[in-house]
Amino acid sequence: MNPTQVVVEGTLNPDGSLVLDSKLTLPPGRVQLIVQPLPELPKDDPFWQRMQAIWDGQKARGHVPRTKEEIDAEINALRDEAEEEMRQVERLQEECRLARQASEKQGGERA
Repeated sequence: MNPTQVVVEGTLNPDGSLVLDSKLTLPPGRVQLIVQPLPELPKDDPFWQRMQAIWDGQKARGHVPRTKEEIDAEINALRDEAEEEMRQVERLQEECRLARQASEKQGGERA
């Protein structure tokens, strides 16, 4: 038995059909489906009211959320930047190592 499991949310329609929020990443084959309702916050819940006020304010200011593609591009740019920083650190460490070796070699020749 494969221990892999994926948790995905969805919507149960009145006709009994289920619409998933995202594509499943499991290989094709038989699966077991366990459905449980998600709790819904009441509309007068302080957290829900605060979130709604934030969303309303953003909408009033004309805020347009980033697309998935924009977010992915930013993440990739940050990864590339971090990778370049690591390469620079490695180059600096190598330069320091070579300088130490040269210094030790010069010190040994003078003795």
